[in-house]
Parts: sequence; C-alpha cells; structure tokens
Amino acid sequence: MQPLHIAVIIGSTRHGRAGDGIGRWAAELAGRRDDVDVDVVDLVDFEFPGSYPDQPTAEMRRFVARVARADGFVVVTPEYNRSFPASLKQAIDYAYDEWHAKPAGFVSYGYRSEGVYAVEQLRTVFTELHVMTMRNGVGINLLDDEPLDSEPRRRAATTMLDQLTWWAAALRDARHAHPYVS
Repeated sequence: MQPLHIAVIIGSTRHGRAGDGIGRWAAELAGRRDDVDVDVVDLVDFEFPGSYPDQPTAEMRRFVARVARADGFVVVTPEYNRSFPASLKQAIDYAYDEWHAKPAGFVSYGYRSEGVYAVEQLRTVFTELHVMTMRNGVGINLLDDEPLDSEPRRRAATTMLDQLTWWAAALRDARHAHPYVS
C-alpha cells in the first residue's frame, strides 16, 4: 500500500505562538508511522493577501496544491475567543473541492479549555467542505505543567492518527474507484 499523504496544518501565524512546537510534535508522531508520509503546512510560510483577490495568487495556489495532494489532515489550532484563528479560516477558504471526501483530525491548544471550542467551530466548517472529522483528538491546556510529549498525549494522538489513517485509506480508495460527487 502506498503511504498516505497527511498534511499537518499549523493554523496560527501569531508571533510567539505555541503552535509551531505543537505542530512539529504532531508531525513527528505521525511521521513515525510506516503508513504515513507527512507534509508540514505551516501557514506562517505563506504570504497570503490581506483581502480575497479577484484571481488566486501564487501563494494561494501553492497552498491549495498541498491540500489537493493530501489524503488527510491533522489541523493544529489554537483557541482564540472560543474559536479558531482568522489565518486558518482564510487558508481553508482558498480551497474547496480539494478538501472533499478526506478526513481531518485535530490537535488543539488553549488555556483551560484545551482548544475544544476552536475544534467545534472547525467541525462545522469542515462539514460544509465534505470533510470527515475525527471524534478523538488531542487537547492541550497551556496552563498545565504536563510535558508536551507525555504518555496521555501520545496515546490520544495515536488514537486520533489510527482513526485518521483508517478513514484516509478508505476515502482514498473510494475517490479512486468513484469520483466524489458534491
């Protein structure tokens, strides 16, 4: 079986963000799997326009191509004001068909809530894009002293990745057998 192309999307672009370290941790865990080829898609590496242009820019097309290539996604998101960041919403909206019939899992972080409200908002957006979201995810409370790579977090990430890779393989096979109709 060909490895699954899993894009780990780091959704925060804030200076001093925790997301880059958390995203790289998630990518490292996914990369340890024999069935996964990881693509870290850090939104800070893209120069997106300040407003939606009439025609897609080269950076928008580059992002969309990475979404199209992926069989599934691990979305790493902070929680800002009980939702996810505008940078992530902007990027998500640049693609449409490229998201269809693919799965997404979540690694979220925040203060006390572990980013759970951001994930709930993302589930609504991804449902509209015909993305299958994983029930299990990883939540990180930035106020607790638990190390990022603790055993409970690794177990949560493994469960999410097991679900994600099952869906990614099933949906990849389905997309090849029958083009998705939206």
